[in-house]
Amino acid sequence: MTFDPSTLFAVFFYGFAGLLVISALRVITARNPVHAALFLVLAFFCASGLWMLLKAEFLSLALILVYVGAVMVLFLFVVMMLDLDLEHLRRDFKKFLPVAFLMGAVIVLELSIVIIRSFIGTNAPVQPMPEEVMANNTQALGMLIFGEYVYAFEVAGVILLVAIIAAVALTLRNRKDSKSQNIHEQVNVVAADRMRIVKMGSDMAAKQDARGEKK
Repeated sequence: MTFDPSTLFAVFFYGFAGLLVISALRVITARNPVHAALFLVLAFFCASGLWMLLKAEFLSLALILVYVGAVMVLFLFVVMMLDLDLEHLRRDFKKFLPVAFLMGAVIVLELSIVIIRSFIGTNAPVQPMPEEVMANNTQALGMLIFGEYVYAFEVAGVILLVAIIAAVALTLRNRKDSKSQNIHEQVNVVAADRMRIVKMGSDMAAKQDARGEKK
């Protein structure tokens, strides 16, 4: 009896794919937000397994380390610490259902256009890479990101930086327990508003000096 590696590959591939679809559906259908976050972690693990089977080791490990190890754990702790009003969310679920269906249809349409244009009617040749680079997908990915797509990568980094600064600014806006500078007021400051000259007699000054020495 001979062992066929393609059969084992197919078993793992369809197993990860089926579990990914089920966990993704449970993310949007689970009533408890904590359970939804845990199903999202499971979906990330399944997607990582699929990428590992497709020999994209860097993307697979990055998905586990970045999303599962950092983002999702932080999100899970935030969800567990927040006192969410589940009854209010369930009561308003039907009100936002048409908007959700509309956004879902737009996303499906966009993905369909991308997939159709990627596999149908495309005759552009693929630029081959050296064999020593193709043997290491991490090196090949690095050469593409920091070579051919370096400007797009830098623009994405600037956009993410602006988003982080905007999120921090919106969080600290109009809070009484946070200190911030008003640049407009600092630039338009007038000396008369900040300093006042008071004329005092010699007797009054001597009395205040004596009071200061007693203290």
